Amino acid sequence: MFQIIGIVLLFGLVFGSYIMSGGNMGVIIEAAPHELMAILGAGVASFLISNSMTVIKGCAGGMGKIFGGPKWKASDYRDLLSLLFLLTKTMKSKGVIALESHIENPHDSSIFSRYPKIMKDHFATDFICDTLRMMTMNLEDPHQVEDAMEKQLEKHHHEALHPAHAIQTLADALPALGIVAAVLGVIKTMGAISEPPEVLGEMIGGALVGTFLGVFLAYGLVAPFATRLNGVVEEDGAFYRIIQSVLVAHLHGNAAQISVEIGRGSVPSSVQPSFAELEQALSEIPAEG
Repeated sequence: MFQIIGIVLLFGLVFGSYIMSGGNMGVIIEAAPHELMAILGAGVASFLISNSMTVIKGCAGGMGKIFGGPKWKASDYRDLLSLLFLLTKTMKSKGVIALESHIENPHDSSIFSRYPKIMKDHFATDFICDTLRMMTMNLEDPHQVEDAMEKQLEKHHHEALHPAHAIQTLADALPALGIVAAVLGVIKTMGAISEPPEVLGEMIGGALVGTFLGVFLAYGLVAPFATRLNGVVEEDGAFYRIIQSVLVAHLHGNAAQISVEIGRGSVPSSVQPSFAELEQALSEIPAEG
């Protein structure tokens, strides 16, 4: 919602101030199509040249994140803590063998199936299962497990940020591409140097529209999009950090309730459940048959 409001304000205030100061929108409207063709055409071409198909698809999906915000909401953090509570409690009270069926086939697990949104996230599910699988293989050194989890998180986070970096690179290029479009306009103007001053003035004004559009698109739209996407990825990344916090706390010998409370402390403040909310969520979990 705020992104749409921001875009409306951007166009309204920039072009509104131009009109109020006596500017002629006709010059911009007439020059914009071919200037945008040069700027955006070159921008899209350079974007395709410099990025892999995976990153390009990630950028397309990233537009939904820019307007939709983080994937994980407050209820999802409560669900994650509840899921980890059940898994660590099962491991502690019933042993490794009781846990194996859940981590080997999470889609058939009575525990994972209670939280379908988390189960649909392949990285979250694999991250939990792979870590618990390491524990069942007697890798019980908390520091080794934490180090292995950290490497997985860094890899996933680095890859998730590629689309935001690609969009930022495009934003950095747009002002220069605007100058390219403007230079082409100047070349066109110099070829008509014998024309009257009013004609030359209109042609030079049209050429400068290229510079304006390059800078306007870069700093008004594309760079803010990149910043927003980067922020969303960072916030979503906190979700996976909770998994690390809880499972490492469990390896240190803490009870399941204590482990998830340690994880709760790592939840971003804007979506962090209170102690009472988490306690209620855990108390509402039906007993395993």
